This record gives sequence, C-alpha cells and structure tokens, in this order.
Amino acid sequence: MGLFTETFGYDGGRQVTVWLPAGPPEAVVFAGDGELIAPWGEFLATAGGPPTMIVGVHRSEDETLRLHEYSPGFDPARFAAHERFFVKDVREWTHSRFGVKLPKEHTAVSGVSASGELALALGLRHPNIYGAVFCASPGAGYRPPASMPSPLPRVYLVAGMQEPFFRDNATRWADALRNADADTVMTEREGTHGGAFWRAELPLMAAWAFGR
Repeated sequence: MGLFTETFGYDGGRQVTVWLPAGPPEAVVFAGDGELIAPWGEFLATAGGPPTMIVGVHRSEDETLRLHEYSPGFDPARFAAHERFFVKDVREWTHSRFGVKLPKEHTAVSGVSASGELALALGLRHPNIYGAVFCASPGAGYRPPASMPSPLPRVYLVAGMQEPFFRDNATRWADALRNADADTVMTEREGTHGGAFWRAELPLMAAWAFGR
C-alpha cells in the first residue's frame, strides 16, 4: 500500500502517481490533477469499501496548457493529444505494469475544478471504458452538449455552498444529465473552491460507484 510515481515521455516528461491499495485492486479511478488526487487513496483505504487504486495523471505546470488539455473547446488538438495519453497510454501502462484491467463497472474517471471538466468530457466520450464520473466543482469551459451522447456513464457531482460559480456549473451538468436519463447524483456541501470537502467526498463517490 502506498504511492508510486512514473515519468512518461508525453509533453517532455509527464508524471503519473499511483495509489496502490493493500489488497488486489477491485476498482480503479483514473484522475486528472493526479498529484493532488492520488494521495487521497489513503482516505479511501480508511473508509472501507473495496480496495481501490487511483491512477493520477499530473497536470501541466502551465495553467493555460492545463485548461487546453482538460476542456475540448479551447484547443482541440491539444485536448486530443492529452486524451490519447490519458485514455490509451496510461491505461495500457496500468494494465501491463500492475496487471489491473477492470470492466467499466469498476472503473471511474475523476477530477476537480478544471480536471472535473476533463472527467466529464472523457466520461461522455468513452462510456465503454469509464462506467462512472466523479466531478467536483467543475469550471465552465466545457458545458453540456446540446445533444447528449448515448450511452452515458453514471455521474457523481459535488460543489461547495461557498463557491456559487462552480455550484452553478455542477447544477447545469446535473440537470442536463438527468434530462438525458443518466444515473446522476448532485451533492452540495459546506466548502469553498479547493476545500477539504473534495477529499472528504471521494470515499462517498467510491462507495456509490463501487459499493459491494
């Protein structure tokens, strides 16, 4: 049990940090902003539930490039390159390096703020891979499409009561997903953007998606 970090050739050297549970993983969460989210595996471990692995892809140090990688509307070519790295390269490495290849019912994609938009985008584009989306406090760069794809993954959204802009974004997504008959949870908590409620919510997200 613990953290493991590997550096890939993508974008001149991009790190991926993995949280390994004590037992063989029964679920896996692929996450943007991975340097932030992967260490939260410790809280998953103490919360009970099935052993869950977190594969956290680190963000770009350049904030503009981070936004372009996480939201498909700004720079489609940059988004597509990062999508291939995240969905294909990192996932295949996870299978070969750790022997973890789980069905979509035991696989989620997760993010917070801008990477919450990434989680939504990848979940909608790859529902055959990610059976669930964990999205906390999404930004407004990526909005619900006028015509929702089908099928849709299950989606768990959370936002803080003290971050009205991000709460409005999450609510917009929750309404659009429910209108498309997607299995959707929308939770509002006391908290500001970047607050500890993101970390505290992850075990609840995992229990909802992977509960035995």
